[in-house]
Amino acid sequence: EHSLSCAGGGFVYMGHNQLRDLTANFLHEAGCKDVVIEPRLLPLTGEVLSLKSANTANDARLDVSARGVWSPGDKTFLDFRVFNSLAPTNSALPLDRTLLKHEEEKKRVYNERVLEVEKSTFSPIVCSTTGIFGNEAQKFYRQVAILLSNRSGQEYQHTIRYIRQRLAFCILKTTVASLRGHRGTKVTRYTSDRNDINILYMINNLTHAF
Repeated sequence: EHSLSCAGGGFVYMGHNQLRDLTANFLHEAGCKDVVIEPRLLPLTGEVLSLKSANTANDARLDVSARGVWSPGDKTFLDFRVFNSLAPTNSALPLDRTLLKHEEEKKRVYNERVLEVEKSTFSPIVCSTTGIFGNEAQKFYRQVAILLSNRSGQEYQHTIRYIRQRLAFCILKTTVASLRGHRGTKVTRYTSDRNDINILYMINNLTHAF
């Protein structure tokens, strides 16, 4: 459980960043315009936001922005969170409520500013390390699948399956990296007689088995 939350080694950020970059690629493939990773928000010029939790920093950024997601020309901002559902702060609630909690936290920080200052829409993309997405993320990826299906000529059911598979492998890959990744300063040499999974040893055996 600790491995999926520990910031050491940068594996937690890797999961977030790879999901962000994959989603930006989906938006490019779907024909959305002005796709930007880590866009700056417009600075406040006297606007007063009603929520104390709202981000009012002049250098505030979100994870991705793009035009044409929900309607032609309109801009959408996305912010991502990949959380460990086994962590004590998350496991006390049912998973659906935990997903909703993280979505609401993102909205309290960014939604009002995006709506009132950017005149755009905001979608929090929340996902557990087990690959379960929140309702807002599911709606968003279904919309991307519609756009991508229309552009490619592929049936929607095949397109949404393609997106779900890419997302699942992205989360799986980064979760495995978090569990297996080295976080210390000492380098350990793995040998085949260790009581542990030796990836290189397994690959070598499989290569010679075929």
